[in-house]
Amino acid sequence: MGNLHLSVAVGDYDRTRPLIDGDVRIDGVDPVFLRLSPEEIFFRAFRTRDFDICELSMSSTVVKIANSDCPYVPIPVFPSRAFRHTSLYINATRGISRPEDLRGRRVGLGEYQLTANVWARALLEDDYGVRPGEIDWVRGAFEDLGGRPEKISLDLPPDIRITDAPADRTLAQMLADGEIDALVGPRMPSTFGADGPVRWLFDDPLKEAQDYYRRTGIFPIMHLVGIRRELVDTNPWLPATVQKAFEASKAECLSRLSDTSATKVTLPFVEDQLHRARRLMGADFWSYGVDDNRKVLDTFLDHHHRQGLSRRRVSVDELFHPSTYATARI
Repeated sequence: MGNLHLSVAVGDYDRTRPLIDGDVRIDGVDPVFLRLSPEEIFFRAFRTRDFDICELSMSSTVVKIANSDCPYVPIPVFPSRAFRHTSLYINATRGISRPEDLRGRRVGLGEYQLTANVWARALLEDDYGVRPGEIDWVRGAFEDLGGRPEKISLDLPPDIRITDAPADRTLAQMLADGEIDALVGPRMPSTFGADGPVRWLFDDPLKEAQDYYRRTGIFPIMHLVGIRRELVDTNPWLPATVQKAFEASKAECLSRLSDTSATKVTLPFVEDQLHRARRLMGADFWSYGVDDNRKVLDTFLDHHHRQGLSRRRVSVDELFHPSTYATARI
């Protein structure tokens, strides 16, 4: 019996590149890697189950688990994490100077259930008392005409007001023109900065994010990795094996990043940023696994349910395959 021939769809990140380049191997697997955008991976994974192993939206996965119809078995590998203080944009001419000013405003978003948007709404509610039902949400595409549908069906609470943006308008342009007051999402709108009115909500989002981490210990998780359920049913060794490979790939990435003989990233002051991140967040600041991330996961699952996205409150211990909760030690 030979190796499994499996498709693996992930973003092209430094933490996945040792896997993609073949420097790290998945035991028992001959992979075909597809380096795709998150939007394409998630759309194809949940619509047509195109991939054997793939990066998945945390929010979409929890929706499907709550409905008992998730086509993928998740493992606690988190290829995307981000503080979402940089995901809140405003039109500076609309009289918004603080998060509380978003009450009663028209705020654009790509999809209501996007993980970045769940975390942004959690931030607004927990730190500033602004509840999702106090905002008029406008759904559309950031840069493409024709709108943007939710990739999975939702049954939202009655106090959530969502209207669709006109098909001939992008959210980025609507924000610049003042047709919406603010925008939330994982991508920076093309109208941000320069001489226009589009700005971050927070004057110094880095400072706000660092303060948030000091207070909460939370580094928000955006994506996880899933394996097609039929594959796990017939190959129960696969989840722990895939997790081990992604862990090794991340370790190799951090080893390269720590090598200061020649900077591996085309960005000045990388060494200083790495030192600052470790001083604030610890040596393994981008941790995988359940134990180190239980608080982060619990916080997300609480808000996901309270925001009406999951019909029941999913628990951390039903998220991941049982074999991924502990690893062998020598």
